[in-house]
Amino acid sequence: MSIDVSLLARICEAPGAPGFEKQIRNLVLKEIEGLVDEVRTDNMGNVIALLKGESSEKKSMAAAHMDEIGFIVTHIDDRGFVRFNTIGGFDPKTLTAQRVFIHGKKDILGVLGSKPIHIMSPDERTKNVPTKDYFIDTGMSKDELQKFVSVGDSITRYSDLKEMGECVNAKSLDNRVSVFVLIEALRAIKDSGKKPAYDFYAAFTVQEEVGLRGANVAALDVQPDFGFGLDTTIAYDIPGSTPQEQCTALHAGAGIKLMDSSVICDYRMVAYMKQVAERNSIKWQPEILAAGGTDTASLQRMTPGGSIAGAVSIPTRHIHQSIETASKADIQACIDLLAACVCELDQGDWAL
Repeated sequence: MSIDVSLLARICEAPGAPGFEKQIRNLVLKEIEGLVDEVRTDNMGNVIALLKGESSEKKSMAAAHMDEIGFIVTHIDDRGFVRFNTIGGFDPKTLTAQRVFIHGKKDILGVLGSKPIHIMSPDERTKNVPTKDYFIDTGMSKDELQKFVSVGDSITRYSDLKEMGECVNAKSLDNRVSVFVLIEALRAIKDSGKKPAYDFYAAFTVQEEVGLRGANVAALDVQPDFGFGLDTTIAYDIPGSTPQEQCTALHAGAGIKLMDSSVICDYRMVAYMKQVAERNSIKWQPEILAAGGTDTASLQRMTPGGSIAGAVSIPTRHIHQSIETASKADIQACIDLLAACVCELDQGDWAL
């Protein structure tokens, strides 16, 4: 596929734990220059960009969160080992021996460590190491480390993006691939010479991984009539899975969300998105996620009277692991679907 892998790599590799999105925000602001008519940053750090439509009678909005699961420094012991709390949901078994960056006065490379298996008791060997038993080893003494690192500094995982067959593999595809999709959808609309049917607000939100906090604020600000959440979803198409468990599969197209634990997508929007996909020959698949939520819920609820909301979901393997995998073809399908949906909203049947 011809997606801009180098841009996706820069987006995935930029640090941005919840509440510490400055570097990824600056990258987004640079990339959307010339693609939108107006852009602003709110007090929480959300980027809200406006692309004016053929009509200002209604407003549409898409939200992609910029933050990634990360950590925060809570203590530096006398030997220089760093203790931390998680910011967002982690599976503890994925932490062992992972490289991280501590973002202090300068970035400090470290590795997540725990008790070696060789000296674990038989009972300990049968259990996952709890997060509280991990530490970060930087190879530095306390005195040297404290020149650069303080309690409250953020920490993110270190992993560069790799192309792997017809896929991309990197940390934080959740949800940097959606940031990429939103930027590239804006670019696709501009390159097409078309305008959105209605004024379109592209929101790059903060602190989703700790409770949809940025999207709540952004939706209250914009008050959209139509909402599109953009996020990854589970592709459980791996050995041992059954068809009813898959949720989505790689290479099967863009996910059109029906529901997750935080939202039941508006049936009118679901029908509209399917029609747009079929009309534009965009490969798609239905998505029902039993657990987990996205910014879609904020777009639907956090406006007077609610919005007509749905979501474009990017099928992803190994979500919330140290690396995640998505199909380049599925990513392109998501870009195409979002761009088409935004431009054709006036063709939908919105009667209850």
